Amino acid sequence: VQLQASGGGLVQAGGSLRLSCASSGRTFRTYNTGWFRQAPGREREIVSTISATGISTYYADSVEGRFTISRDNAKNTVDLQMNSLKPEDTAVYYCAVTRKPFTTIRVRDYDDWGQGTLVTVSS
Repeated sequence: VQLQASGGGLVQAGGSLRLSCASSGRTFRTYNTGWFRQAPGREREIVSTISATGISTYYADSVEGRFTISRDNAKNTVDLQMNSLKPEDTAVYYCAVTRKPFTTIRVRDYDDWGQGTLVTVSS
């Protein structure tokens, strides 16, 4: 599955951005999907996941209450609304899909990845 992440940019602390992950593949809507991020010098980490149906979601503690994940299976997109952004949210954000029949937060469980979109939050 080919994934295209977009929506990154430069924003001041306290601001908002909306990331979007799009796929042209019809099977995208059948996959559990995750957003990850990787800051310079750090390992890639989970941000949020959403099940194929959109019913089940997960958020890392660091973003709980500030970020919201959603999907539109008619449009083959998974979005990440990011509010109250902090400088520590600065990272390259990646979307990915897993073929496992359950949502997972482990990087190694994800099979296909988008190219990443850079989010920079200034203080």
